[in-house]
Amino acid sequence: MSANITAVAYLIASVLFILALRGLSSPVTARRGNIFGITGMIIAVLITVIDPSVVSYAWILVAVVIGGAIGTVVALKIEMSAMPQLVAAFHSLVGLAAVLVAGAAMHNPGAYGIADAAGNIFTASRIEMTLGSAIGAITFSGSIVAFAKLQGLVSGNPVVFPGQHILNLIIGLAIIGLIAYFVGNQSPEVFWLLTGVAFLIGFLIIIPIGGADMPVVISMLNSYSGWAAAGIGFTLQNSALIITGALVGSSGAILSYIMCKAMNRSFFSVILGGFGGDAVAGQKSSGDKPVKPGSADDAAFIMRNAGSVIIVPGYGMAVAQAQHAVREMADLLQSEGVRVRYAVHPVAGRMPGHMNVLLAEANVPYDDVQELEEINSDFASTDVAFVIGANDVTNPAAHDPSSPIAGMPILDVDRAQTCLFVKRSLAPGYAGIDNELFYADNTMMLFSDAKKMVENIVKALA
Repeated sequence: MSANITAVAYLIASVLFILALRGLSSPVTARRGNIFGITGMIIAVLITVIDPSVVSYAWILVAVVIGGAIGTVVALKIEMSAMPQLVAAFHSLVGLAAVLVAGAAMHNPGAYGIADAAGNIFTASRIEMTLGSAIGAITFSGSIVAFAKLQGLVSGNPVVFPGQHILNLIIGLAIIGLIAYFVGNQSPEVFWLLTGVAFLIGFLIIIPIGGADMPVVISMLNSYSGWAAAGIGFTLQNSALIITGALVGSSGAILSYIMCKAMNRSFFSVILGGFGGDAVAGQKSSGDKPVKPGSADDAAFIMRNAGSVIIVPGYGMAVAQAQHAVREMADLLQSEGVRVRYAVHPVAGRMPGHMNVLLAEANVPYDDVQELEEINSDFASTDVAFVIGANDVTNPAAHDPSSPIAGMPILDVDRAQTCLFVKRSLAPGYAGIDNELFYADNTMMLFSDAKKMVENIVKALA
């Protein structure tokens, strides 16, 4: 197979990847976007495997079988509620792959065609592999910390200590110095020292980021993994990997900016320690504030007699897998003349688009699902806001300048005539902030598993 055919095939794959991103920008075209992406990846993998330069298929076959088996099990077993931590885990693998490829190229540059006859690695390749390894190492260790926080293996609270930013600055400058030194003398010891220091900084820049900032962290690590892949693409002289890495890196950076804007946060402040506070910082104790508990029958009666209902899904809906029951409840309400819409916060569910995917899975009409900017002003004229497992994104504490989530745009469900809040308990959300909405005069708490409560409401409506 000629180099020209390979180049054309990689170009076709790259175009399909671009079309995939375009398709994934809307729920209406998301399925088509996935098909484009899958097709592009199949083309890229096949062209790479059948390249004449491949001398042995044994290890490739072993890797494909092991990776395919793991991917299949994950796809079949993983719950939608665990999708954020799964994404973080996958980012770590991309970063580790970049480190391993860079290390292999450094120890045997001749096999990669990046060295002269004397074994001296070309200057450009030294820069590319050190950048790829450094970014990959940061992505790996940072993603591991993000995974541990999202999975609940460690506390989601920020971990801070005196002099943290100064230490990060020193390590960052050390990485730049080590890259410059390696480019000058091609020392294997310096390369691995650089990689080790990059692993350390990846850990240090994520531990001070609070749980409420996790959506930004996920998209940021997505961007890092893309740039690491692009850097290694130059080392491997693989145009498809360069283009794909650049697409992932740039789209991840744009998504990070969008998330920060949605949360009214400075991107750099998040990366340098952000907000999120510990579980008690900046919040007022709920003490013995009274709440108004209600039942499924109460909720059914209130919504049946309402003119309009806005459903606000959150992480609790994902955990309980209640999206299908919610759709059934909405259908029953609409059959009785109630106007039903869904309000989705950009960061609901700890990952951008999490709620949209769940609602699409339940075949909720796309036109009924609206973003914060589109629907927020409608809560004041809405009879009922039905909140199912969304906590931080509905917390009025965001209006308090002393709160750790101060300034974060929220869904103004407290402005509805009645707020029905489905939650297991009065425990705070992932940001660790007590939700003042629980104690509001117009709030009725529905203490239960989300799916069980909605199913009981459906029975009452029917």
